[in-house]
Amino acid sequence: MGSHNVLLIGGGGREHSIAWKLNQSDLLGKLYVSPGNPGTDIIGENVQIDTGNFEKVFRFVNEHQIDLVIIGPEKPLVDGLADYLEDKGIPVFGPEKAAAQLEGSKEFAKEFMKKYEIPTAEYRTYSSDQFDDALAYIVNRNKFPVVLKADGLAAGKGVFICDSKEEAVKRFQQFSEDDTLRKASGKVVVEEFMEGEEASVFVISDGFSAKTLHHAQDHKRIGEGDTGLNTGGMGAYCPAPVLTKKIMERVEAEIIQPTITGMQLEECPYKGILYIGLMITDEGPKVVEYNCRFGDPECQAILPSLKNDLLDLIICTNEQRLDEKEIQIDDEYRCCVVIASGGYPVNYEKGKVIKGLHDIDSEALIFHAGTSRQNGEIITSGGRVLNIVGHGNTLQKAIDHTYENVKLIHFEDAYYRSDIGHKGLKYNR
Repeated sequence: MGSHNVLLIGGGGREHSIAWKLNQSDLLGKLYVSPGNPGTDIIGENVQIDTGNFEKVFRFVNEHQIDLVIIGPEKPLVDGLADYLEDKGIPVFGPEKAAAQLEGSKEFAKEFMKKYEIPTAEYRTYSSDQFDDALAYIVNRNKFPVVLKADGLAAGKGVFICDSKEEAVKRFQQFSEDDTLRKASGKVVVEEFMEGEEASVFVISDGFSAKTLHHAQDHKRIGEGDTGLNTGGMGAYCPAPVLTKKIMERVEAEIIQPTITGMQLEECPYKGILYIGLMITDEGPKVVEYNCRFGDPECQAILPSLKNDLLDLIICTNEQRLDEKEIQIDDEYRCCVVIASGGYPVNYEKGKVIKGLHDIDSEALIFHAGTSRQNGEIITSGGRVLNIVGHGNTLQKAIDHTYENVKLIHFEDAYYRSDIGHKGLKYNR
């Protein structure tokens, strides 16, 4: 097969874990990460490319004989970076722009699910000049909570669960006034609130075959017991015991297969990682949302469980040979805890020196997210700073192993939730 030079785009915990996994492959030549972080710099070479400028990305790829580009975050995918590079003959792992609409437009996703009879919440869509109509609909319906979703990308912060008319009014105001939200909410989807337990399934697809990599449960809220503001994710664990064998068979038949087939019929086959956010309701599994890439922090829990060579899987996906592969997962539980800057997801300070990175045991993993290197020290540079991943042959052991190591890391105003994974314990000790 020879060695493959890879450019990985992204700089968070997800990309550090992808780089770590790629680095285990015999097929890997040189690994570049843009922009990367102090964690990826040890594995590959961090490079600064303006990834919003497609021409600059192409120039770098050409000059450094890159054989494969792997796109970590959603924005470059939704903006069409995969299409641009593929048109120039560069193999890319990640969906093209038309397929990435499954994440890039909530309205597209909901209409797609309706068309292909994929179970999801009831919904209506309103444009920004119809917010009064949307409020009237919510008031007349008088069923709370109700879910409001910005149609476009809002960095994980465009979804609100409203418990009252007053809160709905406040959120519509935010959609109009907050810069990020205003850009994302030319349309807003009003959705029924689904009761149940959430879980995420991660699928790899070459457009025709689709294989489930693994499943996990994310913890989006900042506070213990799932309270407070939504964040990019405060921790995750895998596997998610709510997804029993029986439920996974339904997910496969009622959701995964119709999604992949539906995208073929829409003439935009889905190639890459498809992350399906699910609600396990009394009626069965329903789709909360699609994402067109690995979840962050679920990726950090899932990849250490994957026994396959990730680069080999990606190459087979790009060559439409995924049906030749069997996905192999170890039988361990993994728990990932995010250590964040105090004040996240609102205002927080940067530049705090991080201590204890070398104190964690050799069985635990650290994936960097919002960190940078300054004067030989690692300092905080973002809201979500580090991901610590532990494992065990039960969920409880995985949780204990993770927190033993989380406690060894220190920086001023460090914050983490101490209940990651607890929801799964009612199924498994």
